[in-house]
This record gives sequence, structure tokens and C-alpha cells, in this order.
Amino acid sequence: MEIREIEVKDNQAMAEIIKRSLESFKLDIPGTAYFDPQLGELAQFYEQEECASYWVAVNEAGEVVGGVGIAAFDREQQVCELQKLYVKPEFQGQGLAVKLVNVALEFAKKHYDYCYLETSTKLEAANRLYDWFGFDQLDQPYGQSSHFTMDAWYMKDLR
Repeated sequence: MEIREIEVKDNQAMAEIIKRSLESFKLDIPGTAYFDPQLGELAQFYEQEECASYWVAVNEAGEVVGGVGIAAFDREQQVCELQKLYVKPEFQGQGLAVKLVNVALEFAKKHYDYCYLETSTKLEAANRLYDWFGFDQLDQPYGQSSHFTMDAWYMKDLR
């Protein structure tokens, strides 16, 4: 399994992975990544953002099977956001999400002091993963976000 930065050719595959995952949890609703305007153009979006990147996991057959991103959330407070961590169902439970998050956090530590994320309590495995990585659960969202449907928020001190 290779983890590399996203390329334009990966956009459609990653958008499909994200949409199918959200649909499987009945989260294909406004206020989730499902309706993010940049969903079909992740490579271009992350390329134009300062101190941001998106990585994809590619299997031996060259198929994109997951991804994760980091982008600024509150530049003034040196807070980034862990974004769009999704893995195809048939590749879950194999440690791939751990590898993706490790890559993302190593990048984040070079540019930010804190890493924030928003998720849903419906995504139990993801919440366990964030706990395992030492993210602290917050009582309310940090700052302003378009993902108003999310009901679980986490912050990690990267210093």
C-alpha cells in the first residue's frame, strides 16, 4: 500500500469513497462533507491552500482506497483541521486509517500547534481512532464550520 499526495486523476475515486461512506451511515445530508463544493476537486483545492495537503492510499493494483487531508482552520491560533479521513469498507480494519492519520499529523506538526476535527458519533470506529491518537473530545465545536451536522469535536495539541 502506497500513501502519496493526491493527484487530479484521484479526485473522482476519492469523491466516490467519501460519498459512499457517508451514505452508508445516512450522513448524505447538508452539513457534512457530502455537500462540500470542493469534493470533486480535492487535488486542486488542497494544492491552492497554504500549509495544506491531501494524501491518498493506493493499493498494489493502483486503486485509490482511502485518503485524509490537513488544512488551516484558524491560522491566528495555529489550528489546522484533519479533514476527510475515509477508507473503502473492504480496506478498513487493516491499520490503513492509522497510517493515513500518522502521515497527516506529521505534516501538521511542521505547520501548526493544534489539530482540530469534526465527526459524527455515528462513526464509532473513527471516534475510537481519534481517542487512540490522543485527541481530546470537546463539548462544542471550535470556531465556525460548514459541517453543522457533526456532533463530535476533537482537538490535539501538536506541540
